[in-house]
Amino acid sequence: MKKGDLIELEITDYAFEGKGISKIIKDYQQIDTGSQKKFVIFVENTYPGDRVIAQINKIKKSYAEAKVKQLIVKSSNRINPLCKHYGICGGCKQQDLDYQIQLKYKEQQVKDIFERIGGFSNLNIEPIIPSEKIFFYRNKMEFSFASKRWLTEDEISSMQDVKDKNFALGLHIPNFYDKVLDIKECYLQSHISNKILNLTRDFFKNKNVTIYSTETHIGFLRNLVIKQSSYTNEIMVNIVTSEENEDLMFQYKDTLVSAIPEITTIVNNINKKKSQVALGDYEIILYGKGYIFDYIGNYKFRISANSFFQTNTLQAEKLYQTALSFANLKGTEIIYDLYSGAGTIPIFISGKAKEIYGFENVNSAIEDAKVNLELNSVTNFQPVLCDLNKSFIPLIREKKIPKPDVIIADPPRSGMNPKTVKDILQLRPEKIIYISCNPATQARDLKLICEKDYKLVKMQPVDMFPHTYHIENVALLVK
Repeated sequence: MKKGDLIELEITDYAFEGKGISKIIKDYQQIDTGSQKKFVIFVENTYPGDRVIAQINKIKKSYAEAKVKQLIVKSSNRINPLCKHYGICGGCKQQDLDYQIQLKYKEQQVKDIFERIGGFSNLNIEPIIPSEKIFFYRNKMEFSFASKRWLTEDEISSMQDVKDKNFALGLHIPNFYDKVLDIKECYLQSHISNKILNLTRDFFKNKNVTIYSTETHIGFLRNLVIKQSSYTNEIMVNIVTSEENEDLMFQYKDTLVSAIPEITTIVNNINKKKSQVALGDYEIILYGKGYIFDYIGNYKFRISANSFFQTNTLQAEKLYQTALSFANLKGTEIIYDLYSGAGTIPIFISGKAKEIYGFENVNSAIEDAKVNLELNSVTNFQPVLCDLNKSFIPLIREKKIPKPDVIIADPPRSGMNPKTVKDILQLRPEKIIYISCNPATQARDLKLICEKDYKLVKMQPVDMFPHTYHIENVALLVK
């Protein structure tokens, strides 16, 4: 087998991150057992039941990777994708897979990852919680401007001069930081957000406004971020630019509000950095209050342009309720919430605990948490600015914060810093609730914790992002 070879494969299993698995017999014998060894090939965009002609694009000692050149037999679990951008856009990679089967594979992936990476066995995994909505479930969409529009195969093969190839507003093509697919419709947020997207494109395109380039550090337009409340129906439009242009922005504001009166606030974030992030060094409020409100359960939260809020509001309530159920609080507990953000989890559980301390390293998130405290008249939660990439025990001693009975952690995809894991073991809470959007780093961290004095009791997968391979997982550990 060589790179570039074409090979016919039957897909029998499914791997994390959306790759089908085929196993073949290699042409050699294992010396130790004399038995034939199966060689694994991971094939992008395939599902069990598919038979494909695949082209090998990477070869390692124990596995290879390949991409589909021809789909010979389709899996019975395949369906027709709803979106016309499917297969090009990197967003909904499982939109052509029956949703019930998506859930089955996600639940299985959590089990496989914890067995393989964490070394766990006899796992107690509750049935995955499905999403109520499988389309239009996101409360936030982030689009990028680009001066290099992704051209379709038809456009390239036509050999004609392609119009409008130097202006795009949409989503990045996977593995191409400088190329953007011009999106006309997306089924992740709402019909109104699509209207905002297309109106924004037309407005700036007709005025020949320049697009920012990280290579030259020149150009004006950078990002369009749309946030939409699930419960109050408020809508925020955040246009991210490299500099100020008051006249142009107020023309844009007037055009938007006139065409889409449902919009409640418009913000212009000014990002002068080279980094490709839709965050500004500062912001200018063009219309409305500069923020919107949403609810998780009975609790109200203020959402600003740069604050974090769970992207699937309806599922966030189920996720937090799972964490609360796992904690089984009596009302007398001291709780630490690590990576507490704008305080959504502490406020959600505030009625069931004695005291809650939320540790967070982003100052703006701490300020949002303080606002949300007042909004909900919560008096037993204290946000604490803290760098969780360092040991936080000295800070606890300095501020004389009592030791926790329960620790809740919801870290980023990269998981917890080893120093944080060490601190948790030193604090020795009775229970640890670990929420993660990446079961691989979660399994890695929990392996370290369970090597000491803790036992993994049960887990609950929650599907926050239908049609993607992403999966949220809640784990309960007891001392």
